[in-house]
Amino acid sequence: MSTKPPSLTERRKAATQLDIARAAAELFTEHGPDHTTAEEIAERAGVALRTFYRYFRNKQDAVGPLLARGADRWRELLAQSEPGAALPDALERAVGESLSASDERAAEGLRQTRALLRAAVADPALRAVWYRVNQESEEKLIGVVAGLAGPDADPMAVRLAAAAATDAIRVALETWAGTDADVTGPGSPAELAVRCLRELMGGMRLLTD
Repeated sequence: MSTKPPSLTERRKAATQLDIARAAAELFTEHGPDHTTAEEIAERAGVALRTFYRYFRNKQDAVGPLLARGADRWRELLAQSEPGAALPDALERAVGESLSASDERAAEGLRQTRALLRAAVADPALRAVWYRVNQESEEKLIGVVAGLAGPDADPMAVRLAAAAATDAIRVALETWAGTDADVTGPGSPAELAVRCLRELMGGMRLLTD
């Protein structure tokens, strides 16, 4: 199913939001959310404070686009799977590839996510952003899974698969954030996510035949 490409205005808006998100993440990592203000984030991003509040309700909300990037990437990878491919295998491939630190940019993105998740432990507002990002990702994933599973798939099984895949990545990243494991190898996000996915999908037969 084709989708209309974003307009120039939409691309500029997304780029500005991502710039603000990166600035917020940098400041949260350096000083912690409690010691970072919206004014400082706007200044670091090179935008006016009114621009900040045009896009975000509060300083914690600003990191949402950054946290959502990984989910967007792995949904895109999953959508590229061949029609008729076994869904568990397609999910594993997409999860593993999206969380693998294939280059330094990807590795730095994972490290930034770890820093934010560590900060979220003591910040309920930041934690709420993380949960919201995961919920939105799960809702978007349902359509992708349904397209791969085919028109005869049980809608409930499709929803369960989307929930399992989303939770597998969430739990893997949260677990990894609580350790000093590297971005690759044993205990890495990709290794943990595939392990979680296999555990969660193990009892689901409706989409595995």
